[in-house]
Amino acid sequence: MSAASDERTTGNLVATRQMAGGDPRLDKLVRRLPPRMGDTVAYLLKPSSRWVRIPSGALLIVGGALSFLPVLGIWMLPLGLALLAEDVPALRASRSKVLDWVERKKPQWLDPSASKNDQS
Repeated sequence: MSAASDERTTGNLVATRQMAGGDPRLDKLVRRLPPRMGDTVAYLLKPSSRWVRIPSGALLIVGGALSFLPVLGIWMLPLGLALLAEDVPALRASRSKVLDWVERKKPQWLDPSASKNDQS
C-alpha cells in the first residue's frame, strides 16, 4: 500500500469511528458492506443524522412487527433496533453483546482482508 492509500484508509477509519459510536467492530462491519449500502449506513450512523435515524428505526421495528404482510419481514426488526441503539443506551449494551458474539463466533466478518462474498 502507498502512503496516500494508508492515509486515506486511516482517515476513513477515524471518521467512521466517530460516527459509529466509537466501536471499531461496528466500523469493520460497515466497511464490508457494498459501497452504496455502506454510504447509507454511514450517513445514518452520523450524530447529525439523529433526526433521520430515530424515525427510520421506529418504522423498521413497526414493519418487523407486521412481518405477516408481503414485502415486510422479520429482518426489519433487528435492523430497526440496531439503528435505535445509537441513541438508546439500553440498546447500545445489547448491540455490544451482539458484536461480542460476532467477534467470538464469526471473526471472519470483522476481517477487512476477507472477501465480501465469503461471509458464510
